[in-house]
Amino acid sequence: MHTQKKNPDFNFNTVASIIFRPGAINDLANIVKSKKFKKIFLVTDQGLVNIGLIERVVNIFRKQGIQIGVFSKIVADPPSEIIEEASRQAIEYNSDVIIGIGGGSSLDSAKLVALLALQQESLEQVYGVGNIRGKRLPLILIPTTAGTGSEATPVAIVTTGKTTKMGVVSPVILPDIAILDPQLTLGLPANITAATGIDAMVHAIEAFTSKNKNNNSLSQNLAMEALDLLGISIVKAVRKGKSDRVSRSNMLLGSMLAGMSFANSPVAGVHALAYP
Repeated sequence: MHTQKKNPDFNFNTVASIIFRPGAINDLANIVKSKKFKKIFLVTDQGLVNIGLIERVVNIFRKQGIQIGVFSKIVADPPSEIIEEASRQAIEYNSDVIIGIGGGSSLDSAKLVALLALQQESLEQVYGVGNIRGKRLPLILIPTTAGTGSEATPVAIVTTGKTTKMGVVSPVILPDIAILDPQLTLGLPANITAATGIDAMVHAIEAFTSKNKNNNSLSQNLAMEALDLLGISIVKAVRKGKSDRVSRSNMLLGSMLAGMSFANSPVAGVHALAYP
């Protein structure tokens, strides 16, 4: 005799719109134009400027007659001072949409810039879980690494003081659009491919095994699919990352699915250790 299974109550939030396609970056200006945005503020890091990616993006906008400002000072585990500086520049530029391009630090920073640019609350007021009270500017996130899944998470991590990390966690900072273009990850060095890929796998493992009361069947299925994609692709992406487009696509999709999973069935001890 079979008994009816009772699923536990849970909440599940994720990014509103996802565009996953090789070459999707070339449609960015058209996407922005369709939303009637006029003044774009781009948050990124100097590394992407150095390889010419940001110039390419800027030219895509300028050909369409769209104004764009660029902040390229984001560093790994960005300190609060840099995020506040970027926010001041976004305010001065009178931005009406924030775009984050890069690894997790750039995407996390863009989330907070979109929030702080409306000047409704300070960074100190929103640290922690569910402390955002105001709104944010429209937000588009474009990952160039396959690791953090930040484009699909309601989390932004900030370095406060010399070494301590603080988190801002709220569905408010989930982006409106996530654009995943596997071609942007083809040039990622092997060591970064490996490290970020393992990070994504840990996200999926922790989310699947989490004892949090919000651990749910959606998150678990996403975590399993993420691990499947990442597990069959990470070695190929590390060894043949410049040419193996299939493995790069699998890594990028797996990273996002892991992000969607742990965003709702939270990570656990491994990531908790990173704060101190």
